[in-house]
Amino acid sequence: GDKKDTNLMSEQASLPVVTVPLLNDNYGYLIVCPKEKVCAVVDPVEPKKILAAAKKEGVDITHILTTHSHWDHAGGNKDLIKSLKDQGKSVIVVGGAKDGIPGVTKEVKEGDEFKIGTSVEVKVLDTPCHTQGHVCFYCTKADAKEKSEGGAVFTGDTMFVGGCGNFNSGSPEQMYSNFMKLGKLPKDTLVYCGHEYTLKNLAYASYADPENVELKERVKWAEERRKAGLPTVPSTIKDEWETNPFLRVDTETIRKYAKTTDGAKAMKFVRADKDAWGRR
Repeated sequence: GDKKDTNLMSEQASLPVVTVPLLNDNYGYLIVCPKEKVCAVVDPVEPKKILAAAKKEGVDITHILTTHSHWDHAGGNKDLIKSLKDQGKSVIVVGGAKDGIPGVTKEVKEGDEFKIGTSVEVKVLDTPCHTQGHVCFYCTKADAKEKSEGGAVFTGDTMFVGGCGNFNSGSPEQMYSNFMKLGKLPKDTLVYCGHEYTLKNLAYASYADPENVELKERVKWAEERRKAGLPTVPSTIKDEWETNPFLRVDTETIRKYAKTTDGAKAMKFVRADKDAWGRR
């Protein structure tokens, strides 16, 4: 197939999202308001690619949404701000209040809400651990009859497809709480994470949870996607409940595996176990 155009518009057209592969294995995203022909960009570490994607979609960038301060997520902010300024355009730069995001103009915290254009509502979820000010962005269609349908969540390096970010600046309790918060979102919520780590994540998940039938199907699916040069995002919250060992810490299987019924302790065990497994 022709792989020149790697940017993909998600099939859930009620909330148009364009996935843009960046760097080695990062993902940036465009969240589009078709009515106003504007978009927000998530973690635009390579501004040139993000600007090209916006141009292709025929939309103006009005917001930069930064999940956290690490270079491979926030490192493109200043150049993108400058490029837009050179075109006579200003941009709202959103980031977690505790993360010192480059170029930030709007520091946000749990429960803050704002709009992209007129058709997309964004709600901020505090998810501290990977960095102390990490946030996730939960987006829904502004005129959705049912607020609980057809949303998307941008999880940065907190929840991956089948995995979990490192606990660089926080505790297992925090990450457990983050995962339970994300897990409470409607089951059909699309999950757009910060990296293409899925095959490795699912390989560990299969090691920790070998009898999981959904997981076996999921591995096949992910392998086929990658062979075709396609991303494994978006996932859904439902998929993660079925296959992500970090979200499944309260299931019988993972409790038995981690030898604890305490969710945060199981989270700590699974994280350390995955690290040890990865070094083998």
